[in-house]
Amino acid sequence: MARLLSSNAVLKAIATLPAALSSRNVIGSFYPSGLKYSTSVPGDPDTHEDFRPTNKIQSSDVSLKDVVERDVKENPVMIYMKGVPDFPQCGFSSLAVRVLKHYNVPLSARNILEDAELKSAVKAFSHWPTFPQIFIKGEFIGGSDIILNMHQNGELKEKLKDIAGSPKLE
Repeated sequence: MARLLSSNAVLKAIATLPAALSSRNVIGSFYPSGLKYSTSVPGDPDTHEDFRPTNKIQSSDVSLKDVVERDVKENPVMIYMKGVPDFPQCGFSSLAVRVLKHYNVPLSARNILEDAELKSAVKAFSHWPTFPQIFIKGEFIGGSDIILNMHQNGELKEKLKDIAGSPKLE
């Protein structure tokens, strides 16, 4: 009959394996729910350039500030969020997308999780510390709580009424 081992007993057993006793250090902490670890090891000779985060947007002649300004100016509804509209990666981003999709407006988005510098540039542009950040017709509106409140009191319907592709406005 199999015995149920506690997570601490399993982790202690793993720590005695030859591979675990090598000279290589692992960054991690033990928690009651298991091992929490970081994959970012500064100065690790085994980290290949291909796996480091890169700025996919910025080129030598365009600053991230310019990218954000262009996004906000050229897109009637622009959302900077964690994830993408089809796969939000936080509850607040998900809520904002669901509210905006209710109005059937064209929705442009950038995933701030892909680029820490973009995230900082958006914060500096809007002077707002949290995400998602929603811009409508070039104006910073706020986050999911503000969009939800505007939806509930009818302000969002009014704000979006002249944006093409919005026949669901009720």
